[in-house]
Parts: sequence; structure tokens; C-alpha cells
Amino acid sequence: MPEDSPLIRSLRAAVAAAPRDVPLRLHLAELLLDEGQSEAAVAEVAVALQNAPGDEQARRLMARAMGAPEQQEQQQQLPQAPSVRSGFDWRAAEEQVGDVVPPRFVEGKPEAEEPLRADGQGDPGDVDAWDVERPGGVRLADVGGMREVKERLEAAFLAPLRNPELRKLYGKSLRGGLLLYGPPGCGKTFIARAVAGELGASFLSVSVNDVLDMWTGNSERNMHEIFQTARRQAPCVVFLDELDALGGKRSRTLHGGMRNTVNQLLTELDGVESAANEGVFVLAATNVPWDVDNALRRPGRLDRTLLVLPPDGPAREAILRYHLRERPVENIDLAKLAKVTDGLSGADLAHVCEAASERALLDSARTGTVRMIGMKDLLAAAKEVVPSTEPWFAAARNVAMFANEGGMYDDLVTYLKKRRKL
Repeated sequence: MPEDSPLIRSLRAAVAAAPRDVPLRLHLAELLLDEGQSEAAVAEVAVALQNAPGDEQARRLMARAMGAPEQQEQQQQLPQAPSVRSGFDWRAAEEQVGDVVPPRFVEGKPEAEEPLRADGQGDPGDVDAWDVERPGGVRLADVGGMREVKERLEAAFLAPLRNPELRKLYGKSLRGGLLLYGPPGCGKTFIARAVAGELGASFLSVSVNDVLDMWTGNSERNMHEIFQTARRQAPCVVFLDELDALGGKRSRTLHGGMRNTVNQLLTELDGVESAANEGVFVLAATNVPWDVDNALRRPGRLDRTLLVLPPDGPAREAILRYHLRERPVENIDLAKLAKVTDGLSGADLAHVCEAASERALLDSARTGTVRMIGMKDLLAAAKEVVPSTEPWFAAARNVAMFANEGGMYDDLVTYLKKRRKL
């Protein structure tokens, strides 16, 4: 293989930094072609086509990389048979892919019109700091699997709020706070949306970028305005994403502005008046609950916690079905695939489907014959994916062993023992 020129090396670095930049990747592919590196060019164009299937420049480059003769601009008909020598027939390829022959999945169960989703990836309607998402949409029934999580949510959070007479009898306020924690990519955001759907409440998503401001006092004001919006829109679920960034331990924070922001959050959680937060439900998510300020977890604030673990078998099937729903697949045994992907997060499973698609796409591009994505592609992709949750469990293990004051992480200890990680 010839040594890359300095320009190609620079472009490779740029593409690695911006993998979704299709024009940049196509420029790299064109330079590779000019230097006679056809296979490397095919690989780059294949990735570009995955991000932009209809890009004409990418199609022309793919045909050129595979040795197709230059076609005249006035030529209206494409070659009838796709092959490496006669040029890649993209129109025929699209026709082949667009008419998938059943069965798509071997278990024979009909696909739901709205596939189950449990990973939180690609959720529609992501909201800005001040935009409130209206009630409806996602419900807990849309979360595949995760039976224990649903039961805990029902018992600790939802059931008291669904029964106003019993709530009145026992003096239960129509407010509450719940902290979701666990490894990244396991659906904490999606579950928060589902809780809002169950309550028939509006949904207001808040991240650190929505709150923090470089000017003194603005961060506290932003926090106050967010809760004021929620109070006006009650019933409303305020979802605080990455709580460790918004409410990190003040003892470890050197910046006075950040400490003031945490103080403001505590004030908003308590409510200016006793009934100020009636109908405002605060859900928060974090990957590192041990970095959250202890004051946020006192009674009346985020006093209930729920561990969200990597998806179980039924949840993995739901996630895989969702990510394969619009891809050309055949004879996919979802039960078997779910079994071999035990321990992967929802984000990992999405990556498995992407990698399998890329394998089939590149193979089709090289051979000139379009083929479906099969179990072989998915199993090979699953074998190559290292669970992204392992570093989290390595850190959580130390916390479970040495910092489980008051049984705060008993659920985590139980899971680690069950999986023989403790």
C-alpha cells in the first residue's frame, strides 16, 4: 500500500474529527482515487453514502472507484446489470433494496406500527430550555422490557399521583422528585419522557448548556425562569439532564457562580411558597450520582432514586427491532441476537445495527450486487462491540463497596453481586 501524502494524512485527520462531513470525506476519496488507492476510496465513499444515500457526487465517485467507465451527461439509460466492470447500477440497487422479501424476522411476530423503543436514541421533539413539550406521545408501555424499572416507578412515584382521593386522605402533596442513575446510553431520558406521558404532564428538558452563563447572576436567573415556566405549565415534568454538572458537590466547586447555581436549584426545589411547586415533578438523570450535592437528595427534593441498568432481553429485542425497522434485513433471529448482546447498552445496540449495515453496504459496493443484512453481519458486528458500560461499572464497584452510606446504592450492590462483578 503506497504511503499517504501529507495532504491525505491531514484530510484523514479532519475526517476523523468530523465523521459526518460528507463533502470533506468525498474530497478525501477523490484524492485517494487520484493516487490509485481505489479500495481506500471505496471505503470512504461507502461511509459517505451511508450518511447521504442520494448524493450524486458520491455515486459518481463510487462508480469511478469500482472501475466503471465515464458516462456521457446526455445518456439517459443506466446499464441493465450491476457489475464492477459495467458500472454500479444504483437505480437497480434501490429497486432491489426497496422490495424486501419476507420473512424479515424469523420469529414470525408481526411488527407493530409503532415499534417499541427503550434506548432514548433518536427521540423526536427534543426541546430547548424554554420550550415545553405537550402531554402525550411516549408512555411506559412504549419502553420495551425493563419490568423491574416500571414496577419501581409505579410503586414509588406514579401510583400515589394517579389516585387523588387516596393522596388527599394520606396528605400526599402533588409534587415529587426522582433521581435516575446508571451507566450511559441505557435510556434514562426516554424513561423520563415516558413518566411525563403517564402523568399526562408537559415535559421540560434542561441541560447544563441551558442554565450556565458567563455573566454573574444569569445562571441563577435562568434556573428560576425554567421553574417558573414549569409552574405556569403545571402539571409539568422538569427533567434535569446530567445533574452532576448542574448540581455538583459544592465542597468540590471552586467557582462561586457554580455554587450559587446549586443554591438556586435547591431553592427552586423547595418552592418559594409551600404550594409553589404543586404539579411540578422533578426528574433528574446522572451517570455519577456520587458527585451530586448531598443536599439535593434530602427529603422533599430528589429523595427517591432509581437505578437504570443495561436493557434486559425483551428490551434488547425491542431496541434491535426499532433500529432494524427500515433497513433491508432478512431472516433475523431477534431472540438469538438479544441473547448474544447481553450487557450492551441501548447505544451499543444501535451501534451494532449501524456496523452491520456498513458491512453489507461495503460488500454490496465491492461486488456490485446488492444483498440484505443478515444474521452473519449482525453477529459479527456484535462480536466486535465492547460494552461501553464496563468503565462505569468499574467505578461504581468502588462506590458500592466503600461508599454505600445508608443503603443508598443497595440496588447497585445487588446487581453487581448477581453479575459476579462484586
